[in-house]
Amino acid sequence: MNIRKAKISDATGIAKVHVDSWRTTYKDIIPQSFLDGLSYEERTKLWGNHISDKTYTIYVAENEGEIIGFVTGGKRETNKEPGASDLTSIYLLEEWQGKGVGKKLLNQMMIAFLQQGDQKVYVEVLADNKTRQFYQYYGAEYVKTVQIKIAGKTLDEEIYVWNNVEQVIQSSK
Repeated sequence: MNIRKAKISDATGIAKVHVDSWRTTYKDIIPQSFLDGLSYEERTKLWGNHISDKTYTIYVAENEGEIIGFVTGGKRETNKEPGASDLTSIYLLEEWQGKGVGKKLLNQMMIAFLQQGDQKVYVEVLADNKTRQFYQYYGAEYVKTVQIKIAGKTLDEEIYVWNNVEQVIQSSK
């Protein structure tokens, strides 16, 4: 298993992980009709654009040439705090969850944040997403809950913060 910076040619693999992980992670949370409507083709275009956009940092986890997970980070438009950034997504294929891949992706992204001078990182996660405990395990502290709408359904989204990027790097080695 290898963690590396994403390339344009990874867009299709990232899209597959994105769609498949949403369908498993958000089953019974987000309306099934929305999950069924997710398209590999549309997500491939989206990820091609994201990889090209230098305001995003994207790493992939690959195993024997297959992308099995990814992590993204950058500063959300709503984040006006100096020295702070956002972990915008981390997804793994279901069969790779709980095997240390997420920890390696988190570590690599935190190293990238530190290299760009960020000391604080925010992450937003649906309250019903059981994987939110992953962030808590690595020291993210609860900030607040906001409501968002996905496919017409109002959902609670929890916002967490890491106040010390170096500490997260040490705990996720």
